Amino acid sequence: MRAEIQNVVEEIEKSVALLAQRLDVDTAKHRLEEFNARVEDPNLWDDPEAAQKLMRDRQMLVDAMDTHAKIKQDLADNIELIELGEMEEDEEVISDAENAIKALAETAAQKELEALLDGEADGNDTFLEINAGAGGTESCDWASMLARMYVRWAEKKGYKVELQSESAGEEAGIKSATYKISGTNAYGWLKSESGVHRLVRISPFDSAAKRHTSFTSVGVYPVVDDNIEIEVNPADIRIDTYRSSGAGGQHVNTTDSAVRITHAPTGIVVTSSEKSQHQNRDIAMKALKSRLYQMELDRRNAAVNEMHENKGDAGWGNQIRSYVLQPYQMVKDLRTNFETSDTKGVLDGDLDGLMAATLALDVSGKSRAEAQAD
Repeated sequence: MRAEIQNVVEEIEKSVALLAQRLDVDTAKHRLEEFNARVEDPNLWDDPEAAQKLMRDRQMLVDAMDTHAKIKQDLADNIELIELGEMEEDEEVISDAENAIKALAETAAQKELEALLDGEADGNDTFLEINAGAGGTESCDWASMLARMYVRWAEKKGYKVELQSESAGEEAGIKSATYKISGTNAYGWLKSESGVHRLVRISPFDSAAKRHTSFTSVGVYPVVDDNIEIEVNPADIRIDTYRSSGAGGQHVNTTDSAVRITHAPTGIVVTSSEKSQHQNRDIAMKALKSRLYQMELDRRNAAVNEMHENKGDAGWGNQIRSYVLQPYQMVKDLRTNFETSDTKGVLDGDLDGLMAATLALDVSGKSRAEAQAD
């Protein structure tokens, strides 16, 4: 087998191993038997909501088992065909099998990513908040660059992007912005982006052309749907209306309809500045519930969060990623050590590699390479 194809085979085997880890393949058959026994219960549909969840969970398990088995079998079949073609010196058979393996590698990599998106709220829509750090115009410009990056990423995914609120910088960029991003697994993908993002570059605002370091905070919170109940005591919140402001444009209105909700027990503040005050109250309340739900998720995942937070302080928060544009080109995630020199691609929304590495870390507490080595 040619070295190039051998490398592709090894990548597929790594993906299969991680799929098996996520599936917990040793217990999968037993779990399916338990699901089947519960499905046969004549009283199952007495509780339609519970029944539907059971059927969804069962189907997810079946799909995961089928995917793992099919990729594993297809790989074995094509390796056998290559070996047969080499024995018989049949280049056509070898070429067809090699092409099939290359196509299988793309499928396996995609399924590996999808397998990481099975958390409680991963399938939900999400709120994305961006806040410029200390540093004035530099940080505001960096915040607007990040906003553009995430909008580009979401558009490539086919997601719907809605600007909920925005505060313009005094000279350039934005002080803050909140987006609602809607689509399958929107939260599952974006949750890995929460944290402080650091930029190093030659400042376009510095006449001396010196290097500057800027920080911007990103927060990601799942949109709470009807399946997740979050109770908010009316006595714990204060609702204020105010006149929104900004640099103008289609996303900014100048009416007195903007709404700010402050949650006293946690200090959480959420805003919405659409045209309808009633709509803003609804949007802001959903955003508050999402933040409260995210706090609960963080408590459940305290061990993973602690591992991430121990990376050290930067600016006014904890760095998760550095984007260096000068004196060299490099984007590096400080949690996974995943790095790329394609800074332009990343800032244009090519984030899947960075996100996938962090998703693997969140699942196992290990980098992808460490997980594959087990």
